[in-house]
Amino acid sequence: MSELENLMNYNKMLDAYSNSEKKAVIEAEDSHSMVLLLFDELIKSMRMFCENINPKEADLEIRAEKMSRSLTIIYALQSSLDFEQGGEIAENLFRLYEYAREQILIDHKSGEAVGVKVAISSLEEIREAWVEIRSIL
Repeated sequence: MSELENLMNYNKMLDAYSNSEKKAVIEAEDSHSMVLLLFDELIKSMRMFCENINPKEADLEIRAEKMSRSLTIIYALQSSLDFEQGGEIAENLFRLYEYAREQILIDHKSGEAVGVKVAISSLEEIREAWVEIRSIL
């Protein structure tokens, strides 16, 4: 193989590596954006659930819809955790999501938004940390 052919092969490999790096960054940004979107939608749905918690004053259709949406988003967030790579952080996030899920069910039963408000506050803190992480990437 001539020196020119070696150089051309090297350039092809370098381009392939560069493209794979760019693709990895784009995929990371996309997944980061997706998680941020899920946090925003979860917090929004949980707030609307709280606003419609009292069965005597609430729009029961909105309450049911927002409860269902919140639980679905929590499931998506829990399912996306990588416990092997995430270790203790993934475990703590799972616990937080589980806490939020439990509070939705408890508050739905009681008709009072107590635990959900606490869960929203915790989720907002995690969301803000997620935004800060994104700015570093």
